Amino acid sequence: MGGGVTDWTEKISNPIQVGGIETAVLDNGTGRGTRVAWINTGAGLRYKVVIDRGMDIADAHFNAHGLAWISHVGITAPTLRPYRGIEWLHAFGGGLLTTCGLDHVGGPEADSYGERGLHSQYSGIPATVESIIQPDPAAGRLDMQITGVVKQSQPLGTQLTLRRTISGKLGEAVLRIDDVVTNEGNTPAPHMLLYHMNLGWPLVDEGVDIGWQGPWTSREGNEKAKIFKEGLPFKKGKKPLEDHIGGGEEAAFVDIAKDADGLCHCGVHNPRLGIALDIAFEKKQLPWMTNWQHWGPGEYVLGLEPGTHPPIGQAQARRDGSLIMLQPNERRHYGITVRVLNNSDHIATFLKKTGMAANSK
Repeated sequence: MGGGVTDWTEKISNPIQVGGIETAVLDNGTGRGTRVAWINTGAGLRYKVVIDRGMDIADAHFNAHGLAWISHVGITAPTLRPYRGIEWLHAFGGGLLTTCGLDHVGGPEADSYGERGLHSQYSGIPATVESIIQPDPAAGRLDMQITGVVKQSQPLGTQLTLRRTISGKLGEAVLRIDDVVTNEGNTPAPHMLLYHMNLGWPLVDEGVDIGWQGPWTSREGNEKAKIFKEGLPFKKGKKPLEDHIGGGEEAAFVDIAKDADGLCHCGVHNPRLGIALDIAFEKKQLPWMTNWQHWGPGEYVLGLEPGTHPPIGQAQARRDGSLIMLQPNERRHYGITVRVLNNSDHIATFLKKTGMAANSK
């Protein structure tokens, strides 16, 4: 949007000409009946919030370029039945964000505290929309936001609530996720949270730079790892790999570094497209980032996943003392900012923050 504010506000009849939030209901396929919200920033960034799946984010685009990986499954209708075993995968649509938790992130497990499926049940729960605030350029308001509440609860058991606000501003290719998790029950509740952000082609491609800094460990271990080994170029996009057909994949658990402001940055730079995607969050809120790489033919995805924990599971977190126990009425705040950068100076600053400046030489 060029010119001064009055230059263009007097040339539009309806703010939707520029951007805003529009709700809809999908009417076909496995997602039939699912509520969504289309959000257009008016600055090239457009994305779809899936209200009925925890207010997660499915497809996202910047101008002509897709940013997110969408799985073969795509959007499916929600379910209130807890996922067991690996049933979570049956509804894993990928997308810019799939939220994992709120009580367990990691593989299926069972112990004296109960049975927990892969990444728990949050992403299958519909939200109750509390408010939608549209931009009003004529009144000088360019901000917009949608707020919803998701309850992951069980009578006589855990009562966890997440209140999510997704916001942005007309003219800025930025989205902000602000979450508040509250234990509304009368007993302490285990809490783990992971933001499973799934980036895909054309943003992610062969030779792109993957940026993050901090000490890391391979999930597979040094003997089995083929990607995450010291000296290997694991911060570069790969061509489709035959050994990633099916379940082939690797991950690194990153104790991500923070800057002077306490912020962590990770993301991707695609010089051929002239854009970078910057994911920023506070270290004190989300101290870990998991880098998942799955370069399968036809299933080509890069995961950058801020979290309270890596996906180690509730049982291991109990053993190592890292499991968060929310007391009754206790709440925790989390925030993630996603920016698309296409200004060379902004990209250069981002490359320095994430260590990609040296990696891309």
